[in-house]
Amino acid sequence: MDHQELSDRYEIADLITRYTRAIDTSRWDDLDALFTEDAVLDYSSVGGPAGDLAEAKPFIANLAGFERWQHLVGQVAIELDGDRARATAYFTNPMVARAPDGTETLLEVGGYYHHDLVRTPDGWRSAKLVDENVWTKGF
Repeated sequence: MDHQELSDRYEIADLITRYTRAIDTSRWDDLDALFTEDAVLDYSSVGGPAGDLAEAKPFIANLAGFERWQHLVGQVAIELDGDRARATAYFTNPMVARAPDGTETLLEVGGYYHHDLVRTPDGWRSAKLVDENVWTKGF
């Protein structure tokens, strides 16, 4: 691998990390810097919208109904093609729900984040995100 390919792979993996960190820290507006203006975010596999970022943010913010949550991102497969790329990141997302009596229940989802990415003057941005839910536990 040459330096450009290594840099591209690092930047794309960092973008995916920043995506999950924005969600895990409830910093919804941090998502703006990660997607193109015309990006499509598809959360239909978990009952959410498939639309632009403005449509997706309120759905993502529904996580605030949980007491705590934390993404765990594993393997990231990246295919580079000039100024375009595809990336698939494996994820697990444990979430803690608190009942009115204070009892906590651990719920989990797992799957893949599929990104179609483009290089922009401001760095790599996701033009399309598909959240592919593969399994759930506790729901």
